[in-house]
Amino acid sequence: MKRYLACFTAGLLAAVLTGCGSAGSEEGGRGSTTVGFPFTVENCGVDVTLDRAPSRVMIVNSAPLQYLSTLGVLDRLSSRAGKFPPEYYSEETLAAVGKVPSLTDRLGSDGHLKISTESIIAEEPDLVLGLPDGLSRESLATVGIPVLDEPSFCPDGIENPGYETIYEQMRLYGRVFDRQAKAEQAVKNLQKRIRTVQAGLPDQKGRKVAVLWPYRGEGTVGAYGGQSMATPQLETLGAKNVFAGTDKRVFEVSMEELLGRDPDAIILLHTDGTQQEVKQALLDIPGAKDLHAVENDAITVQLFNFTEPPTPLVLDGLERLATYFKGR
Repeated sequence: MKRYLACFTAGLLAAVLTGCGSAGSEEGGRGSTTVGFPFTVENCGVDVTLDRAPSRVMIVNSAPLQYLSTLGVLDRLSSRAGKFPPEYYSEETLAAVGKVPSLTDRLGSDGHLKISTESIIAEEPDLVLGLPDGLSRESLATVGIPVLDEPSFCPDGIENPGYETIYEQMRLYGRVFDRQAKAEQAVKNLQKRIRTVQAGLPDQKGRKVAVLWPYRGEGTVGAYGGQSMATPQLETLGAKNVFAGTDKRVFEVSMEELLGRDPDAIILLHTDGTQQEVKQALLDIPGAKDLHAVENDAITVQLFNFTEPPTPLVLDGLERLATYFKGR
């Protein structure tokens, strides 16, 4: 297994690439070492150096999968862990993912993957996409396994996430897998989709919306604030995130505070369970039925990656929410 370098540096993210060699070939072979490598990317405040395009990728988070599908590099996946809801992907993508061995799909009530470091190391990946709770980047780096995590999932998060974050990540994966031209075309396609949604918006503006994560079985709820993708997604739809003023990505919120914000509509995010189960988790919290959004049945349930983190799936979520709000 190739050794990779990982060292701490200043800064947060954000897809700053330092090339070593000439520009990569768009049709470079799998694992090619002749063009455009090694190169270094800063990820979550850490410099990660790749000495060739990866060919044994382990994915432990559903968020990056759409990038890989768009770039046509699903054949680089050698193992996976976590849940990959079929609602997210095309039949072609699902068929490709179905061929990849799964280690586990066990998630906690917070939607986070439960897996051991030893399980990952045993697969001998040359790149891991995602970093589950309880695992450290350093423990994998000591055995030569580099990690790239989504910027929003970094310990310090990212400031003011938005569509540009998605474009930069697409370009990053294009660089990692030597598919730069495809990445640029994908960015143009995403930008066109946003313009189409904005052109079709109804006249009504200023709707107040809360984007929440009900912790099923715990009687509590998380809210997505100003540093989440929920805020720019709602702004594109002419709506306002009632927690946009909170400078956090996600945080636990009391029912009293939620009642005080009094949203016109509520979006519930989840990774598991039926829509009714997710909705019931909110309704079971004392005081929830006094919310005007609940009284008016202005609640929609959406899979997590349709809003968070910034990935191409956010555009799918945007289109779904646009349809939902048009019908109300």
